[in-house]
Amino acid sequence: MTMLDDAVPDLTSDSIAENDARLRDEAHGPLGEVPIREATKKTQIIAIYGKGGIGKSFTLANLSHMMAEQGKRVLLIGCDPKSDTTSLLFGGKACPTIIETSTKKNLAGEPVKIGDVCFKSGGVFAMELGGPEVGRGCGGRGIIHGFELLEKLGFHDWDFDYVLLDFLGDVVCGGFGLPIARDMAQKVIVVGSNDLQSLYVANNVCSAVEYFRKLGGNVGVAGMVINKDDGTGEAAAFAKAVDIPVLASIPADEDLRRKSANYQIVGSSKTQWGALFGELAENVAEAPPTHPRALDQDGLLNLFSASSTGANVVLEPATDEDMRGKDAKPKVSLEVIYDDV
Repeated sequence: MTMLDDAVPDLTSDSIAENDARLRDEAHGPLGEVPIREATKKTQIIAIYGKGGIGKSFTLANLSHMMAEQGKRVLLIGCDPKSDTTSLLFGGKACPTIIETSTKKNLAGEPVKIGDVCFKSGGVFAMELGGPEVGRGCGGRGIIHGFELLEKLGFHDWDFDYVLLDFLGDVVCGGFGLPIARDMAQKVIVVGSNDLQSLYVANNVCSAVEYFRKLGGNVGVAGMVINKDDGTGEAAAFAKAVDIPVLASIPADEDLRRKSANYQIVGSSKTQWGALFGELAENVAEAPPTHPRALDQDGLLNLFSASSTGANVVLEPATDEDMRGKDAKPKVSLEVIYDDV
């Protein structure tokens, strides 16, 4: 046997089946309880949701930087398994995640310290929860584990004006819904654009808030940030339809795209975009949590031109003959037919 053979893991059908069963059990098992108690400081905890790639991290990095520039103490926590929320703040440099650091420290028999997982840039304190590698665990459980560790590190005793949580909106498992389901945040903000998929995610978040409010929850939606706004108006129409305010419209601008790609902060009074993000910071701080009215699928489709969606499509039921294709043959009826007398 060669060294290469030694390095190849045992991928027998039995081991694969065993691993699949373990991951299924993990994903479907009951979620562990995250201890929740009142903060000892007056802190606004705000959860930001949106479709992957819609610009949550861009929005949050610049928003948090502007808040810090305005003299606020801000903690930004990335809760997306991609762990890219803080990359703009740190010039593209990857921040050690809480889950990764906790695993290494546990193996070494060492405790996790604040300086191992929390870092500073431009007056903003920032950290990443992280997540498991693809196919090696449940991302929602990674979120829960991360918050458990934050509790041990004294999360509720930290002295911040704002804690901003960046959550992936197009994942529906319990871990990603923690801020809404367990009142861990005072309010939610959705980030969307003038496209159906991002508004579908924003609508799902509104639906979740609506659902948990009926169960006695207190979290509300403070509003929507429209990113990459090309002026077509669908996102603004959505916000009006579900009855939430638009906190800011960030234009689809080449300068913004280029600066974001080069990891440059624009949420500063020193840039041409300072006024925009300054207004966003004020709106985020002051907007009260509201009760949205989520749309059904047809309601979402009606926000767009019928020529670009399936709004005018009529569903045509399939037949048994359609399904059997070339093998379709008439069936002999067993029904007894009587001649008329």
